[in-house]
Amino acid sequence: MDIKSVYFLGSFPNESKCPTDGKPEFAFIGRSNVGKSSLINMLVNHKDMAKVSGTPGKTRQLNYFVINSEWYLVDLPGYGFAKASKKAKANYERMIEQYLLQRETLMCAMVLLDSRHELQKIDKEFIDWLGSMHIPFVLVFTKLDKLKTAEREVNIEKIKDQLLESWHSLPATFASSAKKKDGRDEILQFVQETIEQYVERQDS
Repeated sequence: MDIKSVYFLGSFPNESKCPTDGKPEFAFIGRSNVGKSSLINMLVNHKDMAKVSGTPGKTRQLNYFVINSEWYLVDLPGYGFAKASKKAKANYERMIEQYLLQRETLMCAMVLLDSRHELQKIDKEFIDWLGSMHIPFVLVFTKLDKLKTAEREVNIEKIKDQLLESWHSLPATFASSAKKKDGRDEILQFVQETIEQYVERQDS
């Protein structure tokens, strides 16, 4: 997939306020400071599209980006260590849950995991919840450039093994580096194929 055009459409406080034009959507989510903004910027080839912040938890609403006038990339708030009150965190969780459960045009949740660290409890709980709710998702391992090649493979396999303790099989996985653009072609190819399948279903 070639990214020919991209622009920020807007931020929405809940699913009911989101666009209703039927474009397929891919939602990006992960624990705070997982490298979500950097990955989004790398994918759309625009270094300042998603704001990169040194302070985790800056995304507070459902941020919509229009890609090639054909689909939406949705930047969801991170979960975990955001500096927010308990009430604010509860509101974020409710907003994310409603979006993921109710959004009919959601093609897939792209769940980001930091390849440098062991699987965190909050990540596993979120992934298990997606599975229990039958929400389609894939795993995107981030920050590969921070590790040596051997370390990457060991860390990623360890995370997969931990997930397979409660899963019979895992969904598609991608390994990425925003700095070196690793994984960009593979992720965009997955998006393109998923959109093509969606269009075929709509036409049939």
